[in-house]
Amino acid sequence: MQNKKRLMRVLGGGALYAATFFFDFDNEILNIAMFLLGYFIIGGDIVWKAVKNILRGQVFDENFLMFIATIGAFAIGDYEEAVGVMLFFQVGELFQSYAVDQSRKSIAGLMDIRPDYANLRRGSEIVKVDPDEVMVGDEIIVKTGEKIPLDAIVIEGESMVDTSSLTGESVPREVTVGSELLSGCVNINGVLTARVTKEFGDSTVSKILDLVENASNKKSNSENFITKFARYYTPGVVILAVLLAVVPPLMYSDQEFTKWLVRALTFLVISCPCALVISIPLSFFGGIGGASKLGVLVKGSNYLEALAQTEIVVFDKTGTLTKGVFNVQEIHSEVMSREELIELTAYAENYSNHPISLSLKRAYGKAIDNAAITNVKELPGHGVQAFVHGKEVLAGNYKLMKKMKIAYFKGEIMGTVVHVAVGGEYVGYIVIADEIKNDAAIAIQDLKTEKVKQTVMLTGDSKSIGEHVAKKLGLDKAYTELLPADKVEKLEELFAKKTEKGKLVFVGDGVNDAPVLARADIGIAMGGVGSDAAIEAADVVIMTDEPSKIATAIRASKKTLSIVKQNIVFALGVKGIVLVLGAMGIANMWTAVFADVGVSVIAILNAMRVLNTQSIHNSTVPAWEGNVEALSNA
Repeated sequence: MQNKKRLMRVLGGGALYAATFFFDFDNEILNIAMFLLGYFIIGGDIVWKAVKNILRGQVFDENFLMFIATIGAFAIGDYEEAVGVMLFFQVGELFQSYAVDQSRKSIAGLMDIRPDYANLRRGSEIVKVDPDEVMVGDEIIVKTGEKIPLDAIVIEGESMVDTSSLTGESVPREVTVGSELLSGCVNINGVLTARVTKEFGDSTVSKILDLVENASNKKSNSENFITKFARYYTPGVVILAVLLAVVPPLMYSDQEFTKWLVRALTFLVISCPCALVISIPLSFFGGIGGASKLGVLVKGSNYLEALAQTEIVVFDKTGTLTKGVFNVQEIHSEVMSREELIELTAYAENYSNHPISLSLKRAYGKAIDNAAITNVKELPGHGVQAFVHGKEVLAGNYKLMKKMKIAYFKGEIMGTVVHVAVGGEYVGYIVIADEIKNDAAIAIQDLKTEKVKQTVMLTGDSKSIGEHVAKKLGLDKAYTELLPADKVEKLEELFAKKTEKGKLVFVGDGVNDAPVLARADIGIAMGGVGSDAAIEAADVVIMTDEPSKIATAIRASKKTLSIVKQNIVFALGVKGIVLVLGAMGIANMWTAVFADVGVSVIAILNAMRVLNTQSIHNSTVPAWEGNVEALSNA
């Protein structure tokens, strides 16, 4: 709407301005009146803003500079130039405003995930309500093509869900009964009934929107510099312009005051710093938006800027470089079949909710007859003892075998080993291992391509497993068997190895790594879109849960900073040259407006390049052939 009004003023005032060239007005007063009318139609809003700002004490801005320069031109009789300069300025402002709006729309489109309504089930009725009105435990209906309004669990139906608005991934995810639904995603091809697990204020979409809205509050060093620069620069050039208008005529009697006044007015128009003041924040805003499109949520431009100085990247292992899901990888027995061994072990572990127990039952994959299990006894730190079909079954670690004085296999095995004995006799072992994430090796290669000096892993896992993963992925160093406090201590040691300007990044799951995430220069959470702790604890959230996106974030940072530097050098360079030319009387008012508006528009168009995510997308490093290979089979 604002752009339309400005366009109408420009067209109307421009037509009136053109009429002064085609019609010869004999009356000088009528001629001046025509120019004044055209001037106020075109630039009345600029004059009004300048007056309001002066009354508020906010004198030195582009409105003030244009007001003083054009009124000065009227005062010395350059009517055509005064109106023409204001017309050119407003055309530039119109184009500039359109460019900024397009950029903001593009960024808003990336995060257009706020649901407008929720279909709430009330008895036999379905009522369309605001998502804020839905409570935890309520049942909602999500129809085909609708946005999922709140985080929920599917209780009826199955469908494919488009998660691209949150994760940047184009491949839909299948959901069935028991699947988690994340607000902001789109239901593609089925009707789902779901039970709400979080109120709207606590939902994934609400948290992400809040982060994006507040990201601009955390300014980068570049933005802070430009703000301070403009605060002192603008009054400085106004003082120089006054001196330029007054000093030469006073010092030299042969110098005309009018000539130096024109130079001073030209100098004022050239000096406007809006190219920097607008384009620099827009560059960072665009960088944050572009990263969001690729599934990387950066909480502020200060963090986006800092990523470019990354020298050391420190990883947690489980859930970060590995999937954090333990699965049975090997079943070994010389006295019974694999099927018998996994069945006995699953029965013995049936009443335990330990992740290892759950993975054993998942590997068995059949219904368990609870009547066949008796005298179950948990042995903390060792395992479990139970009677299955009347036979004593012991399932646990080597400590359990030692405690029961049972000889067991002692060879080196990569992974968690569950030893099994039946009736006091050793019958075999089962290996359970985490799996390395598909793109973990690519992530390390990409970081080295981005000139990261050192990649390190901190883990509480055993030395053999930790070093094996580090070697497999090509990490520079691995510290194992660490408690959370030990991780902070190791991080302090690593801080001493970076340069003063370099940054240390820690990548973790955002839950048990909170102390290290807080201590690092930049904390990156790999908790995925569903992790509240990850979203709250870190400075950057990888919404797709892919470690390769860390390099993507660094590339986005470097591209943004490159554009920012280009704009600073270009704007200051052009302005510096034209300021000198203006002071010498070589540059006229039209040149001055180009140095202001033209430079601003070019800088803004350059800033909009950061929205092109193609150059910062994941690199095409060849996929690691063993990307889903279990540690035990490496």
